This record gives sequence, C-alpha cells and structure tokens, in this order.
Amino acid sequence: MSDDLDDAASSGYRPVPLTTYARLPEEDMRQRASAFNALLQRRRTVRFFSAEPVPRSVLEDCVRAAGSAPSGANLQPWQFVVVGDPALKRKIRAGAEAEEREFYGRRATREWLAALAPLGTDSDKPFLEDAPWLIAVFYQAYITRANGARMKVYYPIDSTGIATGFLIAALHHAGLCCLTHTPSPMAFLNEILGRPANERPFVLLVVGYPAAGAMIPDITRKPLSDICTFL
Repeated sequence: MSDDLDDAASSGYRPVPLTTYARLPEEDMRQRASAFNALLQRRRTVRFFSAEPVPRSVLEDCVRAAGSAPSGANLQPWQFVVVGDPALKRKIRAGAEAEEREFYGRRATREWLAALAPLGTDSDKPFLEDAPWLIAVFYQAYITRANGARMKVYYPIDSTGIATGFLIAALHHAGLCCLTHTPSPMAFLNEILGRPANERPFVLLVVGYPAAGAMIPDITRKPLSDICTFL
C-alpha cells in the first residue's frame, strides 16, 4: 500500500477530499432533472438576432461554466474568443460568407443541400453582425512548451465539444439564444482574431436576444426511445 502511495506521489498525483458534492434526496433529483429537461426543451436555434446589448458579465459567467467541463488529461484544450467589436464582426461575416458561397455554389452535394433545405439556410449571414456577441471556440491541437517543443494534447476535439455543450446550455439558462455556425474551412478566424497556429477553429457561436418576430424552422426532436437504450 505504501509503495502505491509513493508511486502516486512521485508521479505528481495529489488527491484532495471531494467537498463540492452534496447528495440530494431522490425526489429533489427527480424534480431537478425534470426542470432542467423542460428548460433545455425550450431551447431553439435562432438566426434572427436583435442588436440589443447583452452584459459582458453574463458572457463571462457562461464561459466560466464552459471551462468547468471535463477534458482529456485535464489539459483544458479550449479557447473562447468573445467578439463584440463591430469591425471584427464585419470581417468575420465577410470571411464566413465567402466560404459559404463556395459551399452552396460548388462544394455541397445535392444530398447535403436537401438536408439543409428544411432549415432555410443560405450563404447570407447577417446575424454575424446583428447579434451583440460572437464566440469563436478554438481547440488546441498541441501545446508549445517554453523550450519550443510540442506537447501532445489528448482528445482536444472531444473535450472542446463537451465544453461547447456546457456553454450552449449556460447561455440558454441565462436567457439568451445562440446559433452554432460552422463555415468550412474556418481558418480565416485565426487570422482575423490573431490566434496562434496550434489553435484550430471548432465552432462559431452567435449570441444574443432573438429579434422581434424571429421565425424558426418547424422541426421536431427525436423521442427518448430513438436516442437512448437501457440495457
């Protein structure tokens, strides 16, 4: 036993007591789970945004919540670049629309375009300027040490995806709407936002309040029986 503890200590493993967990009565768990599900079931992707400002402090807390996500080897390989500057948003829109024109005009297959048809999307992306905030989410493909050597990052895409899910849930919980936007390729974001080569764009979130009279696609979500299997 002592040998195991010595090995753990030499590896840098320093366990501390779990003090943040408080077990809830079963009825409280049921109520919380039901309420959280009801909250998220009201979430809808919005493409029409109001220019009404959103406090920066709200975004900061939502990003803090995203940063609490689990990650491979606890490397936390994400970077959230929150953009409110109108000039930068204008540049991002120009870069995104250039890629989207290529996508809709040349790259997308008929099958892909047919899948997108019910969503009413096209290459015009005014929401990138209309919304008060954009959040460009990057993942670290590798970490550069002080001596210039590269350190491997474990599961950076998976980890950043989990953190992004936390972020979307936090934004909705705060009373905001968002849109996940993924123009492909997104390398233009590195140049516009001054991000280093080891960071790769993962997704662009458009964040704010819905515009008055905002319309959304008439679509449904799969029932639990289609997405879950208990064994």
